[in-house]
Amino acid sequence: MLCAGSVRAKNAMNIMLTNVVDAVVGSISYFLFGFAFAFGSSSNPFIGTDFFALKDIPSSSYDYSFFLYQWAFAIAVAGITSGSIAERTQFSAYLIFSFFLTGFVYPIVAHWVWSSSGWLSPSLASSSLLFGSGAIDFAGSGVVHLVGGIAGLWGSFIEGPRVGRFDAFGKAVPMRGHNATLVVLGTFLLWFGWFGFNPGSFDKILVAYPNTTGQGNWTAVGRTAVTTTLAGSTAGIVTLFGRRLLVGHWDALDVCNGLLGGFVAITSGCSVVEPWAAIVCGFFAAWVLIGLNILAIKLQFDDPLEATQLHGGCGAWGLIFTGLFAKKEFVLQAYDSGESGIVRPYGLFLGGGWGLLGAQVVEVLVIVGWVSVTMGPLFYGLHKLGVLRISREDEVMGLDISSHGGYAYNAHPEETGPRFYGEYVRLQAKS
Repeated sequence: MLCAGSVRAKNAMNIMLTNVVDAVVGSISYFLFGFAFAFGSSSNPFIGTDFFALKDIPSSSYDYSFFLYQWAFAIAVAGITSGSIAERTQFSAYLIFSFFLTGFVYPIVAHWVWSSSGWLSPSLASSSLLFGSGAIDFAGSGVVHLVGGIAGLWGSFIEGPRVGRFDAFGKAVPMRGHNATLVVLGTFLLWFGWFGFNPGSFDKILVAYPNTTGQGNWTAVGRTAVTTTLAGSTAGIVTLFGRRLLVGHWDALDVCNGLLGGFVAITSGCSVVEPWAAIVCGFFAAWVLIGLNILAIKLQFDDPLEATQLHGGCGAWGLIFTGLFAKKEFVLQAYDSGESGIVRPYGLFLGGGWGLLGAQVVEVLVIVGWVSVTMGPLFYGLHKLGVLRISREDEVMGLDISSHGGYAYNAHPEETGPRFYGEYVRLQAKS
């Protein structure tokens, strides 16, 4: 709904179909290869080597429900990237990059951080913790959002802006989405879904913390939902007033993206920070998004969903934020079930030293590097083969009519060309 409302009406059918394709293609890819690369129970710190096609699942470590939960993260990554290249991409390209991203690129990063054998893992089961800490990315500011954002960056950069997005003098021409109602609906659906992603990443609820009275994962789950809400809400408010100062009016679509930017940023440290720190996270996430959007226009970078700026920029900020504000007690609760006597770095601003922040910076850098050397060449290869971007004529006409048999709606203001695919074909034959 968010994607559909954020594009022009002549491309609504296309963007909805690509979201469906990301899910169905990603399901097969993650089943065959992705889960094995991410969580294969080997001692390899770079990549998993078993559980292909869920062979030997259930195991002593994982069951089917864990696969299904992780699958939802995997297909979210492809959905993020789809938004960056919306309104100008051949449908076949979606099939290719979605399969590769969910089956190989994303799972490798997930293995680094979320597998106990990964070299960035904060789990004490890891053979050695990077900087004595490991990277804390509880629900995926880096693993999910930064990966999707950087992949979208390369796709959008290689394709170039949409036809008419910038005039002959390089000035941006507004191309607003066609349906604000769908954008707001999609935003609220995502807000609800984030309560599954962030608190749900505890996996188990009935885990009591020692040396406490009545506390356990159930209290941390509630706190995580609170920090998620506060970060998103703060970012939404700051974006509301920030954009009001910049453009002179209250913009609902900007507020929705600001809200989501706050959610993206808090996703890394949602379980290990205080509620007040979540407000700090959301405040700066809003300005990261606003600043990157201004920079994107100056560089003539065209991302219809602002996915690169939102998921990439706010995801990177979220990782750094965690290295600054993670609370010692909460880190032990999230990763060591509250065990006493364990010493590990925590937030720099709370006296925890540089170890955690260093690991967070490393995660940002290696994700940017890994996704760039994998997805960049893939998009460039598709471009050179002529299967990435649609023709100028088809783009102007709209992907719905040129690729999907007709418009998503019976009538809309842009409907000045053929209404049905047959009419489109006859028009092309005449030209």
